[in-house]
Amino acid sequence: MNHRNKIVYMGTPHYAREILKTLIDAEDMDVSLVLTQPDRPVGRKKVLTPPPVKVLAEEHHIKVLQPNRLSDEGIEEAIKAANPDFIVVAAFGQLLPKSILDIAPCINLHASLLPQYRGASPVQQSLLNGDEKTGVTSMLMEEGLDTGDILEKVEFIIPKEMRLHALMQQLTMDACKLTLSTIRNFETITPQKQNESQATLCKKIKKSDGEIDFNDTAALIYNKYRAFEGWPGIFASNGTKFDRLSLVDTQSQNKAGEILAFEAESVIVGCSRGALKIEILQPASKKAMTAKAYCVGRGMKVGDRII
Repeated sequence: MNHRNKIVYMGTPHYAREILKTLIDAEDMDVSLVLTQPDRPVGRKKVLTPPPVKVLAEEHHIKVLQPNRLSDEGIEEAIKAANPDFIVVAAFGQLLPKSILDIAPCINLHASLLPQYRGASPVQQSLLNGDEKTGVTSMLMEEGLDTGDILEKVEFIIPKEMRLHALMQQLTMDACKLTLSTIRNFETITPQKQNESQATLCKKIKKSDGEIDFNDTAALIYNKYRAFEGWPGIFASNGTKFDRLSLVDTQSQNKAGEILAFEAESVIVGCSRGALKIEILQPASKKAMTAKAYCVGRGMKVGDRII
């Protein structure tokens, strides 16, 4: 292997870290410069924490820049000085200006099957919609948000019970393989235009998106539970959180929030359509407990409303 591809890499979270690790480990890749978001305060104590990508790059003695904006002074010059064959981007969090797009082919690894789910939360969106499949797309970047020509795709059939963290892990592994494939085969890939009529945009997730109402269908609530694993989770309007849910059925007609049955430590709750089994509840500002303990402590029985 004579030629090593010179790479400038841009990314921020764990997904991007794993792709960077794949590039660092590959014998035919040479990552000389990494750009990532600035360190951010994390947790209640607001501890200033570097992005996962920065931590990995510094372990490998790769130069790291953390601009607030790519238009900041010196950034374009630093990328040009690295003389990259490719600029590889994964979950970076900023749009690339034309001046940087013009330096070298910019390849983005986007965790959905474009043109579906452009934007900030494609993995959550595929779970929210109960999609049968998702995947990763490598794309030639242009000035729009995830609008560039498609290079390659990997598809994945989503198991019905799979939640966000496991799906993210799967797509991260797929993205790592796809990154190497796209760079190594770049000269022979014919870029495909995206079909604008099929394009959908997904927004950044807010805490309020996790609020549920048993007037919704069981399927909708269950998909929120899958999509919002970790954060923001799912909760009622009074702040009670729900965890360890499973779908009992999707068609039965019930009174919203009615306790239909108890099953070991769990409770079966009716929705306007369908029913859910809930194992864990956590009232606002209190410890999590089994659903049965929650109901017993409040003198609730079959026929009562859970909230």
